[in-house]
Amino acid sequence: MSSDSTPTIIVFDSGLGGLTVLREVVALRPDAYYRYVADDAGFPYGRLSDDALVARMLAIMDEEIAARQPALVVIACNTASTIALPALRARFAVPFVGTVPAIKPACAASLTKRVSVLGTEATVRREYTHALIREFGNGSSVALVGSARLAAFGEAELHGEPAADADLAAEIAPCFIDADDRRTDTIVLACTHYPLLLERFRRLAPWPVTWIDPAPAIARRVATLLQECPPASERPGAPSFVFTSGSAPPAELARTLKTFAF
Repeated sequence: MSSDSTPTIIVFDSGLGGLTVLREVVALRPDAYYRYVADDAGFPYGRLSDDALVARMLAIMDEEIAARQPALVVIACNTASTIALPALRARFAVPFVGTVPAIKPACAASLTKRVSVLGTEATVRREYTHALIREFGNGSSVALVGSARLAAFGEAELHGEPAADADLAAEIAPCFIDADDRRTDTIVLACTHYPLLLERFRRLAPWPVTWIDPAPAIARRVATLLQECPPASERPGAPSFVFTSGSAPPAELARTLKTFAF
């Protein structure tokens, strides 16, 4: 934590998807110092073994936590959260807020009891995700849809290189199931990159559905954990952004980054 007691919050993701979480957290705690850490050198995480991912995140957090002394760290990545959170919490005393598929609220809200979970291939195959369905499925038929391309499409969108409509439509098509007189009515966005494409998903969807973005719930959890840090009356300044590749973002992307925090 900073010397003036204003809390420092680190938001971490493999790339730029965590910006969707940063935006919601800043909206609830605009007075904190924010440091956004994008592990672009490791992106995408789906290609890493579990052991390699845990070792990588421990090394990054060793450096970041020692240097910044944050009040809290947000792991704004489903894959990283489901694999590395136990090791991170065992190593560090700082609280960690993770990101998990919002299966419980989706199944509770669905009227047709037909829900799809749209995530990375790594997230949808994990036992953690299957356990959430068993515990919170609430009688719903839950389809797991893993995409190998959507996270990269979200990154490209922010770089001003949008994917073709046909490519996006093909990735989300398996989420829409119309069978036994029941249509999918709720889709969980189980990757923080996917809300970057949400407006396009809505336009390309074959019928209207409720899209569940986990970011607001993550922000509420952060606010709860920081209740003992009373909000300051003024914002402390712009967030800092760091990329593990060591490269600086292009000017256009740098301007885009700031729109997620102000």
